[in-house]
Amino acid sequence: MAYLAHIRPEDGAQQSVLEHLRGTGALAEEFAGAFGAEEWARFCGLAHDIGKYSNAFQRHIGGEAMRVDHATAGAQMCVQLLGKAGWLPAYCVAGHHGGLPNGGNQSDPPAREAGRQSTLTTRLRLPVEDYSAYAAEVSLEGALHSPPLRPLGRQGFSLAFWVRMLFSCLVDADFLDTERFMRPGAARSGAQRIEALEALLDAQVRRFASPASALNRMRTEILHGCIAKAALPPGLFTLTVPTGGGKTISSLAFALKHARANGLRRVIYVIPYHSIIEQNARVFREILGDENVLEHHTSFDYDDWGSGLGEQYRLAAENWDMPLVVTTNVQFFESLFGNKTARCRKLHSIAGSVVIFDEAQMLPLPYLRPCVRAIAELCWNYRCSCVLCSATQPTLAPLFPRELPPARELCDNSRALYDAFRKTRLTLAGPLTNEELARQLRELPQALCIVSTRNHAQTLFQMLKDETGVFHLSTLMCPAHRSKVLETIRERLKARQPCRVISTSLVEAGVDLDFPVVYRALAGIDSLVQAAGRCNREKELDCGQVIVFEPEEAYVPKRAAFQRPREITRLLARQFDDLSAPEAIQTYFELLYQTDNLDAKEMVNRFEDGARSLCFPFAEAAQEFRLIEESTRSVLAPLDERARELAEQLRFGLRSRALLRRAQQYIVSVYPYEYEALLRCGALEPLDEALAVLADVLQYDPRQGLKVKFEEGKAIMP
Repeated sequence: MAYLAHIRPEDGAQQSVLEHLRGTGALAEEFAGAFGAEEWARFCGLAHDIGKYSNAFQRHIGGEAMRVDHATAGAQMCVQLLGKAGWLPAYCVAGHHGGLPNGGNQSDPPAREAGRQSTLTTRLRLPVEDYSAYAAEVSLEGALHSPPLRPLGRQGFSLAFWVRMLFSCLVDADFLDTERFMRPGAARSGAQRIEALEALLDAQVRRFASPASALNRMRTEILHGCIAKAALPPGLFTLTVPTGGGKTISSLAFALKHARANGLRRVIYVIPYHSIIEQNARVFREILGDENVLEHHTSFDYDDWGSGLGEQYRLAAENWDMPLVVTTNVQFFESLFGNKTARCRKLHSIAGSVVIFDEAQMLPLPYLRPCVRAIAELCWNYRCSCVLCSATQPTLAPLFPRELPPARELCDNSRALYDAFRKTRLTLAGPLTNEELARQLRELPQALCIVSTRNHAQTLFQMLKDETGVFHLSTLMCPAHRSKVLETIRERLKARQPCRVISTSLVEAGVDLDFPVVYRALAGIDSLVQAAGRCNREKELDCGQVIVFEPEEAYVPKRAAFQRPREITRLLARQFDDLSAPEAIQTYFELLYQTDNLDAKEMVNRFEDGARSLCFPFAEAAQEFRLIEESTRSVLAPLDERARELAEQLRFGLRSRALLRRAQQYIVSVYPYEYEALLRCGALEPLDEALAVLADVLQYDPRQGLKVKFEEGKAIMP
């Protein structure tokens, strides 16, 4: 009997189970070579589909309408052959379609059939179809060496992390081998190797050979300092560069040269905001070429790049098969703590990479400890170099495991450079009413005012909207709208025309704006320094003004996550004359991290506790690990013809990933009470529980974005 794994619908071609197992095993073995787990990955590849040797599955693939669980058989075989250690590959095999399960325990109720909610303990007890015919074709015998990793801490977190990496190798190999058979000739990456990208970078670096201004000479000094450190062995690094110091190019130069010097495979930029991603990716493409840079975030539209390059991007996003990847904190860390196949396919591609964490201070406090622990694992066991980049470097050293060598700083003389790059003076102005704030802004030809809530931004804009050259920025404007407004703002600044901008903090990190005066509502010191980075950026003035004010109480966020940084800033204002000085920033983060709320979901301990039993909460952790906690609803604003076409397709029930990704440029995220207010006034056409189309376009103001009703006491961050 010929046991089949796949039948190609177009021509009836058949792939045998043996061919698929061998192909998957070989690919998984290749992927796991990046972290020394080749034999374990090959074992998973050979075991994952042995359940397809059952007569029931062969009837299913032959056309009978029946559901057949083929994954549990391989999981059970892992444990039969390897004993308790077999749980590690069993997680991967059991979850290669539905996702890594929870480990569970012996008190789990028996399941009637293998389902996505079943624990591994339950799966190992399930009756399965007879698959014994596998033994005539596949040999799984032979001892496996202990998992090739050096555990950190109490070992449980390290083992669970290793299982996810092994799972990534298996599921990506499974997808790719199946794709090769079902879709021969798929347009996978045509990108160049790191060595070729380094040559392209060198051509760019030569442009900085003779900088004219003092500011550019200092930027060039930072750049060459980073290049000089590239030959260091892989590990943990920091790059502490003053705002405006050119860390984007400097970090890229270090990353490419460090990767080439140490045989690393790719560079991954992890960035908090979409606006920074788009800006940085544009710079990288100009240097390295479109075909070598992958953006992976919800707003990136592959179709904008045509059928060839767009398809290459779409496929590369599945497993990050590109030399340079630019992605978000959310995508990166939620994948590392994920359990689903789509999220985890790319994880093995992180091994052997240079990972740049831009604006490292923006990792959310409730998840800081698990994020830091994941970074430590990448450095310690997966031959990654991780670089924490920031003008306000967070004091993370106490959070890293003691086994990990301390971080090495890439920027020499950071303290001296701070003095050289100092372009602003922070002035604490005390309380300012909206009326007084508006009066001061009216008197300035160009000024940026950054506030902490969308409500406050809208209120101030309403007070100033009749003045010439006044603009509003917040996430109540869809990304496409914000991009157009930012373009207009930059043009007016360059032409020295009147330009007053009222914005939420979305402009603070990575948005290249240059104002002579910046007002900032009191916040954490890191936010104040980031706001100062939008002031006197090119040092055209002797000293730019950054005025820090206390807003009216109604516009102060009430949550502890916002109150604590403000309180620490007030405390340090009495201790330091210069709140932006490196010493003040270090003290700020030391105080900020003196809290028990750095792992709000107890992620690290829950995995550490599984060290002996090997029972890990993979599915639970994936569901609970959400860097953005608040639930929101999406409202698509049909502002132009393209948006209206997307809305029409969504009305007809189309929900493809590609379509939803294209729609992101026109989507505003609102909180439930805002959504309900819009719904009550008949402004929305709900399409499902998470998505609605704005039916009344008059509810979208061409200057402020979506009009929502604010309830008293509600403060919404950008």
